[in-house]
Amino acid sequence: MERPARLCGLWALLLCAGGGGGGAATTETQPPVTNLSVSVENLCTVIWTWDPPEGASPNCTLRYFSHFDNKQDKKIAPETHRSKEVPLNERICLQVGSQCGTNESDNPSILVEKCTPPPEGDPESAVTELQCVWHNLSYMKCTWLPGRNTSPDTNYTLYYWHSSLGKILQCENIYREGQHIGCSFALTNLKDSSFEQHGVQIVVKDNAGKIRPSFNIVPLTSHVKPDPPHIKRLFFQNGNLYVQWKNPQNFYSRCLSYQVEVNNSQTETHDIFYVEEAKCQNSEFEGNLEGTICFMVPGILTDTLNTVRIRVRTNKLCYEDDRLWSNWSQAMSIGENTDPTFYITMLLATPVIVAGAIIVLLLYLKRLKIIIFPPIPDPGKIFKEMFGDQNDDSLHWKKYDIYEKQTKEETDSVVLIENLKRASQ
Repeated sequence: MERPARLCGLWALLLCAGGGGGGAATTETQPPVTNLSVSVENLCTVIWTWDPPEGASPNCTLRYFSHFDNKQDKKIAPETHRSKEVPLNERICLQVGSQCGTNESDNPSILVEKCTPPPEGDPESAVTELQCVWHNLSYMKCTWLPGRNTSPDTNYTLYYWHSSLGKILQCENIYREGQHIGCSFALTNLKDSSFEQHGVQIVVKDNAGKIRPSFNIVPLTSHVKPDPPHIKRLFFQNGNLYVQWKNPQNFYSRCLSYQVEVNNSQTETHDIFYVEEAKCQNSEFEGNLEGTICFMVPGILTDTLNTVRIRVRTNKLCYEDDRLWSNWSQAMSIGENTDPTFYITMLLATPVIVAGAIIVLLLYLKRLKIIIFPPIPDPGKIFKEMFGDQNDDSLHWKKYDIYEKQTKEETDSVVLIENLKRASQ
């Protein structure tokens, strides 16, 4: 019994030794990959390809370890190619090595590197601040500033591509907005999953090829700006203001966040309410149309004029960013509104009243001047009248007084004679 047991133990040791030798063989360093090359497809899709190493161990299941500059995006895979969407504004390098295991700790071969060529042209001639926004999932608008070393009459061209297109297209609607130059093109929300994964590839250059091209990749899960919503209805109930609106097209309600602004005419203040989930438990909204949203604003004065407007943005439940608010919706008001007839009448009558007042002032300006500033008497004229030479009028009155005196004396003499005659008789 002891001999069979010893034979079994020896057999087990041989098996372990054989297994250990095989493991050592598979963990040895492999030869490097061969024929590593790089190419560019579309506008910003870079593809590296390579061949398996020569003289690799037959007991090794080859895997390829690769990473980009600064050991970014490490990957271990059996495929002999790798691709990446990347803006080609600078050189991009990939390092590839072969190994037998699937762990990063396994010893890879010597890494082989291949880089893309840098863009041609003066870096100072490339456009700057190239930005693109996807408006309401309907069209994309890209804007940029001219480069520093660029002629003012440079004619720019924008090309774009995404996975739903069969070829690269040119944007036709080039326009200028102040210092910025822009172009917009139609871009609808397609149901292709790769469409959202890859994004839109953009390049801006000139027709003559004198400036350095500028590349950009716009992820379709960000840089989305919705259109403003449309307010459908406002009404008061139990001291609360209920707001009902319709979301912009192409968006689900769960993918949007809201901001409601209420301006009160009496307090001259505005309150802003941030709404993540808009719901109203109210019978007034039973049977609402699909796509309408409701929000209850508490503590609103019902006896004054209240003006409401709304804006929306995407949230991180469906998109990667939540920074781009839509424009404000068209405002809608509710509450007591002052009759504008009085203000319109006053607005029209005020110019007439002012014109009439000006005419009256012009007609009676001299009289008003005399009343406000009466003339000052001339002392010299007063003394002249009192002590100066007599004029013809004064002589006339003096002669008249002498005549009257003589007539009176003659009359008195006649009366006296008559009285004496009577007395003598």
